[in-house]
Amino acid sequence: MRLHRLLAFALPLLPWVAAAHTGADAGAHHHGFMAGFLHPLTGPDHLAAMVAVGLWSALAARRAWPDLLWAPLGFAGMLLAGVLLGLAGVSLPAVEPMIAASLLVLGLLVATQWRLPALAAAALVGAFAVFHGVAHGYELAVESGAALTLAGMLAATVLLHGIGIAAGWALRHANRWVPRVAGAAVALLGAALLGGLA
Repeated sequence: MRLHRLLAFALPLLPWVAAAHTGADAGAHHHGFMAGFLHPLTGPDHLAAMVAVGLWSALAARRAWPDLLWAPLGFAGMLLAGVLLGLAGVSLPAVEPMIAASLLVLGLLVATQWRLPALAAAALVGAFAVFHGVAHGYELAVESGAALTLAGMLAATVLLHGIGIAAGWALRHANRWVPRVAGAAVALLGAALLGGLA
């Protein structure tokens, strides 16, 4: 019961625990494994998206195995693909608006616990992950030793997915308002970011 109370208060606050990646660490992006590991944790857009993917996959999964892993694996795999595209200098349109839109959509998926077939869920979050990855790739393109930084980012991504999965699994039979509030918080962050880009 204590875990449920802690999650009830902590989950809605996740998107605001740090400054956005375009603010706090912009222009001061260092390289190395630890810098890469910390980078997704210092931007509420990436942090909220990665935790939301894990939350949604656990809340909406029909079975524990392998259903709840498809969306996180799809996100992590396509995040890597996006980073490699960014490193290669491939330009995608509307990267920041798509990152904001991903938060809006993921937040709504968490709030509604809408179920999709496993491969469709992986494809949906994977499409958004490409844009998150490209944003990271653009930042890493100006650095030497980007491989270590990328490894740190992927490790943090997997960790955040794991946190989301654990929280979502714990909340599957808890009060339904807790995931709804968490999802609404993520969706509102996405809407605010979209509004700021308009």
